Amino acid sequence: MRHTFFTHIIISIFLILFFSSHSMAQKSVPIKIGSKKIYAGIEVGSKGVKMSIIQMGKNAASTGLFSTLQDTSVNTDFISFTPQTFAATVNGMSGLYNAAQAKYGISNDRIYTVISSGVKGQAEKENKTAWVKSLADSFRVKVHEPSKEVAVIDVLQEARLSHLGIVPEERRYNTFLIDIGSGNTKGGYFKNGNTKELKLFQLTWGTKTTANATDKRSLDDNSIANYRKQLMRVMAGEPDKEIVYAVNESGAYNMNDNFAFSGGIAWSVATLLYPELMDNPVVPLSFNDLVLFNEKLYTNYTALSADAITTRLTDKTLDKNLIAKEVNKVHKVFDQKSLMAGTALLLNIVRQFEGTQEKKQFFLVKNGQVGWISAYVNQSVQK
Repeated sequence: MRHTFFTHIIISIFLILFFSSHSMAQKSVPIKIGSKKIYAGIEVGSKGVKMSIIQMGKNAASTGLFSTLQDTSVNTDFISFTPQTFAATVNGMSGLYNAAQAKYGISNDRIYTVISSGVKGQAEKENKTAWVKSLADSFRVKVHEPSKEVAVIDVLQEARLSHLGIVPEERRYNTFLIDIGSGNTKGGYFKNGNTKELKLFQLTWGTKTTANATDKRSLDDNSIANYRKQLMRVMAGEPDKEIVYAVNESGAYNMNDNFAFSGGIAWSVATLLYPELMDNPVVPLSFNDLVLFNEKLYTNYTALSADAITTRLTDKTLDKNLIAKEVNKVHKVFDQKSLMAGTALLLNIVRQFEGTQEKKQFFLVKNGQVGWISAYVNQSVQK
C-alpha cells in the first residue's frame, strides 16, 4: 500500500496534470476583512453545519474562478431529528452566521445559507419535512433576519454544483464525480459538453445513514465483531441493489475515463491509506489497496493511529507532525464504526466500476467538502 520515493514523485506529477491549479477549491489566499469579493456559504448537512469563506476571482463573473479561503464545521447530527440535535443545529447555523459577520466583516447579503439534499431526502423518508421548515424559521428568528433565504437543495442541484465546484474545467467532460455524503450519495457526469445537462447518479445511502442502519441491527451487542457482521448484512440488502441499479443506469462505462470520489469518507480514506501524499488534494485510488484497507479497519485498527502511521513512514522529507495532526483529525471526525460504514459503501461502489472490461482510473478528492456550496455561492453571485 505504500509508495517508493520515485513512485511518489511520479504520482505527484500526474496529479498536477490531472487536477490542475484551475480547480476552484484548491487555492489559498489571505483573507482581507471587509472585502467586497468575500462571501460565506453555510450548509446544513446530515452530520452538521459547515461554513466556507470564499473569495471571488478578478473575473469571477465570466470565468467562474474563486478561492476557498477557509472552511469550518460544527457536528450537530440534525438527521437524528431530536429536540437536542435540532437546537444544536440552530445554534450552529446562527453561530457561524454571526462569525461570518463579526470575524470576517461579511455583510448579510453576501452570506448564503443552504440545506443539503441529504437532509432533505432523510426528512422526506422519515416524514420529518416539517422539521426542515422549522429549522429555517428558527434560524431566521435567531439571527433577526425574517426574510433571509434558506434554500433547500435537491439531489440533482447538489450533484451538478459538486461537479462544477470540484472538477477542473479541462477534466469536466470525462470525469464521473461521486460525492459520498453523510445522508446520501450523489454525483454524475456532464453529457454532450453541456454543464446544464448532468447525468445523475444517486443513492439514498451515505456514511451516516449506513452507520445508523447498522447500529439498529446491532441491538444490544456493541462489539466490533457484531457491528461488522451487521454491516455486511446491511450492505448486502438495499444499498447493494441501489448501487448495482445506479451504476448500470448511469451508462458511465463508455463515457468516462476517470472516477473521482469526494465527501468526508473520501478524505478520511485518502489520509489514512496514503499519508505520504498528504500534500496532494487529490490522490489515486487502487481497488486492491481499498480492499486491504477495508479489512484493516476491522482486523488491525490500531495500525491506523497517528503514531503507528508516522512510525512506518521512512521518507525523511515528509512532515510527520503535520501528517499526525491530519490523521488525528480523521479519528476525531469518524470513529472506527463510522469509518467501517463509509468505507464499505465506497468499496461497494468502486467494485461495480472495477468490474467493467475497460480499466478505469479512480481518485479520492480530499477537499471536496466545500465544492458544492462554493459553486452555489459562485452561481448565486453571478445572477
